Amino acid sequence: MKDAISKGTIYVLLLLGALLMLFPFLWMLSTALMTPAEINAQNPRVWFPSSLQWGNFARAMEIAPFDRFFINSVIVTLIGTVGELLTTILAAYAFSKMTFWGKDILFAILLGTMMVPGELLLIPNFVTMSRFDLIDTLHAIYLPWVASVFSIFLIRQFFMGIPKQLSYAAKVDGCSEFKFLWYVMIPLAKPALITMTLLTVINSWNAFTWPLLVTFTRDTRTLPIGLSMFRTEAGTFFELIMAASVVTVLPMIILFILLQKYVVDGVARSGIKG
Repeated sequence: MKDAISKGTIYVLLLLGALLMLFPFLWMLSTALMTPAEINAQNPRVWFPSSLQWGNFARAMEIAPFDRFFINSVIVTLIGTVGELLTTILAAYAFSKMTFWGKDILFAILLGTMMVPGELLLIPNFVTMSRFDLIDTLHAIYLPWVASVFSIFLIRQFFMGIPKQLSYAAKVDGCSEFKFLWYVMIPLAKPALITMTLLTVINSWNAFTWPLLVTFTRDTRTLPIGLSMFRTEAGTFFELIMAASVVTVLPMIILFILLQKYVVDGVARSGIKG
């Protein structure tokens, strides 16, 4: 009896937590399908649309050049993710399997940089991009973030769990460091690499502050910044903002659902728990 009550309590708490996490997304979808009158209604407040206003999505796509924003977001996300994958794999392998002077000290310094708030890096990065004349280009959006200490730490922890005997056996067979990394380490680290890739894609896709600082024209804007175009002096078009938001977050939700098993496996096996 006690076990049944304990399990029932756990399930109820988990259900409440899930509903709490899902509520913003459900409210976003509901608002996207409402009329302006239903959104502004106060007493009583309207929680569900009386009739589904699918035309809000078409209007949102017409007001702003979301095709251009979407292409920019895809370009920035793909290049930034590939760049981070390359730097992360090479650095993680060096810190986990190679021996060189000052390795532990250098890795400790890298971990220490994680304590620096991201906001403090905005000005130095902006000045650097300005010196290279990259302001208001797509390159300025992804270049400062093609290396991530957290990603290096995540993959290094996974690489550390791979037995050294595999490296010894590969070297006996005449395998070079690069071949061992490419044919042995990377396939074994697939769950952790997929986890890191998914996190990078989500962060790059949803980035707002940095792209807002370094881009000025519509040709270089990304999807999150495009949402601000529905705020005018005459007011805010909440139904259009929510409709555009649904379109913006939907690819990330689908991607996470498809890869969630790799995320759980990658985080669990990399040693980051709790």
